[in-house]
Amino acid sequence: MASNADKFKSDGSMLGGLLEWVDARFPATALWNEHLAKYYAPKNFNFWYFFGSLALLVLVNQIVTGIFLTMHFKPDASLNASGVPVAFASVEYIMRDVPLGWIIRYMHSTGASAFFIVVYLHMFRGMLYGSYRKPRELIWIFGVLIFLCLMAEAFFGYLLPWGQMSYWGAQVIVNLFSAIPLIGPDLSVFIRGDFVVGDATLNRFFSFHVIAVPFALAGLVAAHIIALHEVGSNNPDGVEIKKKKDANGIPLDGIPFHPYYTVKDIVGVVVFLMFFAVIVFFMPEGGGYFLEFNNFFPADPLKTPPHIAPVWYFTPYYSILRANTVNFFWLDAKLWGVIFMGLGVMVFFLLPWLDRSPVKSIRYRGPIYKSALAIFVVCFFILGYLGMLAPTPGRTLVSQICTIIYFAFFFLMPIYTKLDKCQPEPDRVTFK
Repeated sequence: MASNADKFKSDGSMLGGLLEWVDARFPATALWNEHLAKYYAPKNFNFWYFFGSLALLVLVNQIVTGIFLTMHFKPDASLNASGVPVAFASVEYIMRDVPLGWIIRYMHSTGASAFFIVVYLHMFRGMLYGSYRKPRELIWIFGVLIFLCLMAEAFFGYLLPWGQMSYWGAQVIVNLFSAIPLIGPDLSVFIRGDFVVGDATLNRFFSFHVIAVPFALAGLVAAHIIALHEVGSNNPDGVEIKKKKDANGIPLDGIPFHPYYTVKDIVGVVVFLMFFAVIVFFMPEGGGYFLEFNNFFPADPLKTPPHIAPVWYFTPYYSILRANTVNFFWLDAKLWGVIFMGLGVMVFFLLPWLDRSPVKSIRYRGPIYKSALAIFVVCFFILGYLGMLAPTPGRTLVSQICTIIYFAFFFLMPIYTKLDKCQPEPDRVTFK
């Protein structure tokens, strides 16, 4: 099957001549063929395989809207003539006076939540179909690194509007580092750039949000895609399509990514953009979850909000942090909370080696793994919900139970995945 690039080269047109000139100096056609036209993906992709391309779409949205926002945003915590922080006033200026500034800002703020929704669903698909299993361990590791970068990017960006929740959220999170023995206090000062959250902190976080983390994120995304195309995509059956090829070396259960899946992804993009537009135009605050109401007030170091909680996509791990209320050995509860919060994210790196099941896909796994995954998802949602609420003894107890279940899902996985009664995987992909 000849690609469009090959057709242009053979037709002797001006465009074909230009493409030949480019190919002699840059592997444009080779890249097109390797990653699109002649990259063979399994035939049985389903709904869950939309979220990889949607993640790339939202990343582009965040970069483009972020560039326009930085043209007008001033990372300055000093007060202007009206007694309002310059950074907060610049956000107001973007919203009120910059042509189309309001929609660019809402696309960026809504895009941040959309990014985490898409990434969480993308990771869940990996857990459904065993996309972290051999030979895709490195793809999974790159993916978890992308997730960590997203969390850092979101945290740094959360401070920039310099509203009440931005200021006090940064205050709480940065102070967590002070719980680390020996280096904690000095590390907190280094992160803030001062003894208190202030102008130096804002400038540091702005630099990380706009320059450092996006570069790392772009590199990891490129590595993630290259690693994926090197070993091939997984599928809902967990069948390796490269094992069965025809006489021309083409997988029997594969089809070219372009045009088949590019067209399919366009359908997913259109549906996604419909929902995205509804939120941007009609409810950009997301009921206080996407843009918190307290953040519409300028930062005031002398007035603490009644309840400080991070944005919704951090709240499951914030609940794990608050669930630790007992001192163990020589370490206090605060430090244990920080340790378990970090471990709650880092444990995803171990998933390829914790899972000992003979099959990849949940379609052929037994009832133990299916039940464990369902309970894990429920606990994750409960932790996320409780992280938005003020702590009470009852809520703390529920958080502790869910935290135990959260970690049990991972650390007991080598046992229950071996005990699970699985069905044999098919030799060829199916279309269930």
